[in-house]
Amino acid sequence: MLVDTHCHLGDERFADDLGTVVASARAAGVTHVIAVADSVAATDDAVAIAERFDLSATAGVHPHHAKDWSADASRRVQAMLEHDAVVAVGETGLDYHYDFSPRPMQREAFAAQLALGERYGKPVVVHAREADDDVAAMVRETEATVILHSFSSGDVVFEAGLESGAYFSFSGMVTFKRWDGAAYVRACPADRLLVETDAPYLAPVPHRGKRNEPAFVAQVAARIAELRDMSEADVARRTTENAVSCFGSRITLGAEDPA
Repeated sequence: MLVDTHCHLGDERFADDLGTVVASARAAGVTHVIAVADSVAATDDAVAIAERFDLSATAGVHPHHAKDWSADASRRVQAMLEHDAVVAVGETGLDYHYDFSPRPMQREAFAAQLALGERYGKPVVVHAREADDDVAAMVRETEATVILHSFSSGDVVFEAGLESGAYFSFSGMVTFKRWDGAAYVRACPADRLLVETDAPYLAPVPHRGKRNEPAFVAQVAARIAELRDMSEADVARRTTENAVSCFGSRITLGAEDPA
């Protein structure tokens, strides 16, 4: 069995066939999916999806939307962090590639959500793009458990993650011909390794160019098995165990009956 630890099931591209997408994932052996939020409104959607399908959700604000972080947004995210279905804070972090929100606002929102992770004892899902030095510094400073999602950063963030006990979640990028992060997959501690799709984005080979789905996390796991010289069954077992350790026992929902 596998766990897709990062999927945007609330995205409009799933609006017409969400039930089929979840059923297809379970038929493929993906026993649990974490519906990730990127805004306060998306948090509400993710929690509703988690309740409907016995999945899990996150609550938080993406760096693209950091300009919308406010006292009210913080209160609403905190309210959702009290929900049984919410297993993590985020997706938060820093994105200096697009700079859709001013960088000081990104850092403020990121710091606030790291603090919420500490306060509520829930891991924090971190997006990092072209902001390695600042992400590394903030990861080192927090006492919250961090998940470096869809890891594609450089040595600075990788070393910070290793030193702080972060989890490293790898996506369909590991299957791309031009992806140059294989060394990080091999070097990741076995007990900190996670798999994800980041669906509907980053569909793995052989699905590139199509809408990504949680069922496709199997291709991610298969490539990781190749890179680490492990069996696919061992990767599935190890990453599922790690997901439970990171996010909690809710991840075992549905594990006995993936069909």
